[in-house]
Amino acid sequence: MVDIGTLSLIILLAMFALLAIGMPLGFASAFLAVVTLILKFDVDLLFNTFGRGPLSVLAQAVYRQMTNYVLISIPLFIFMAALLERCGIARDMYSSLNVWLARTRGGIAIVTSIMAVIMAAMSGIIGGEVVLLGLIALPQMLRLGYNQNLAIGTICASGSLGTMIPPSIVLIFYGLVTETSIKALFTASFLPGFMLASFFIIYIVVRTRISPSMAPLPEPEPDAPEGSEKALMFLGFLARMACWVVGVLIIRALFFTLTGANVPREGEDPILLGMVSDFPYLIGAFAIALATIFFVVGRERTLRGWNMGKGLVAPIVVIGVVLGSIYGGITGITEAAGMGVIAVFVIGLFRREMTFIIVWDSLMRTLKSTGTIIWVTIGAAALAAAYTLAGGPTYVANLITGADLPTMGIILIMMFIFLIMGMFMDWIGIVLLIMPVFLPIVTKLPAEEIGFFASIDARYIPIWFGVVFCMNMQVSFLSPPFGPAAFYLKSVAPPGIELTDIFKGFLPFIALQLCALSVLLMYPPIVTLFL
Repeated sequence: MVDIGTLSLIILLAMFALLAIGMPLGFASAFLAVVTLILKFDVDLLFNTFGRGPLSVLAQAVYRQMTNYVLISIPLFIFMAALLERCGIARDMYSSLNVWLARTRGGIAIVTSIMAVIMAAMSGIIGGEVVLLGLIALPQMLRLGYNQNLAIGTICASGSLGTMIPPSIVLIFYGLVTETSIKALFTASFLPGFMLASFFIIYIVVRTRISPSMAPLPEPEPDAPEGSEKALMFLGFLARMACWVVGVLIIRALFFTLTGANVPREGEDPILLGMVSDFPYLIGAFAIALATIFFVVGRERTLRGWNMGKGLVAPIVVIGVVLGSIYGGITGITEAAGMGVIAVFVIGLFRREMTFIIVWDSLMRTLKSTGTIIWVTIGAAALAAAYTLAGGPTYVANLITGADLPTMGIILIMMFIFLIMGMFMDWIGIVLLIMPVFLPIVTKLPAEEIGFFASIDARYIPIWFGVVFCMNMQVSFLSPPFGPAAFYLKSVAPPGIELTDIFKGFLPFIALQLCALSVLLMYPPIVTLFL
């Protein structure tokens, strides 16, 4: 029988060795799970008590993961992202954003970042975003003479925002493994996710102002509106969009009123913007939007603005369906993913772009991606169960807490481990292998000592740690030598762009990600502002 300290070292070294020779993470984890049980117990114990011994614990752990209902949302979100990529919604969204920001210094890069945020809020899939932005935005930026490093960094860093912005699959997995409320994780990650996106946009604006040659302005279109005229047209677009959104909310509130669903009940939260008391505000907002169209902007300008920005309508509808159904209390995460798929499919049919070939190809891509995730989940769940059975989490906890470090010292060591593991391992494996060990340690730390400038309520520590973990994984998507974003972009980049060029473009954006991570560590209450 091998002691747990030696066994931990063997597992760590063996994992890196197996990954280095190219063994898939799922198979490497499953293999090490069996090796762990053999080294800790013995072969006879494993098989003489078949169905009741350590192997049955592995089977139960895998079964528990694979039968979790929320897991169904992951292939649904992947399918939705595949449909979005193929049916032209993303292309039209990029064109509409480009209309409004084309004459801004660094405008194409800013459009790319905004588009990435919207796509992240629609599907939460990272690889598809990078590939799509690489196909749509990279040729455009290079054609206009944008600095190659700026273009590459913007696409890959922004395309990885699906890690942080709901409905993030990383957050869903974290919630599954740690039994944390996924809705609370989504709410907590809103502000950090948009903070990181704003860091990217601010960097683009400042960098291109300092060095205008990095982002030349395109030639103006002959009939393109300028200055105040463009601003009024954009205001008209927003006012017309507000009419539609508020109108839907009024109909929704009427439905709840007629069915009696919005009657106040003790112990139940009121329906957001669906109570009788909300009618004056909704009707007032509708009246303001109409007044803006008729008396401020004008119907003709509003119509032109709508035609210029209508490519944003479909993404807004999809986001409203997915996130609105979750936060409106209509459905859970899994049902919202299914509704998102239906919304994209129906929009594609209305646009006459949804064909059998697109659906079939999207299903095949979903099957491949889901298969990879499932095998990694099975292997990592087995290894986590075997290591737990061997006493690993207790050993690691005693090792860390016994080092007599301050609370933030322990947190920083965990952050360093996350960053290093993220360079070599897929995030799914890190969630399943590392989180069951680290989270119990963090929850036992004094809550008042977490953070440098402010502390956090003890009940929110698992949620805060999940958001911090996702920010680490955001860094890992760009970190060499195995930064996945680089390989996603390389698959669609022009022949002259090498992997070394791609990683070189990441450096300032990795620094921005580390700045955002530092904000979460220094001021943890930032994740609880909306909770």
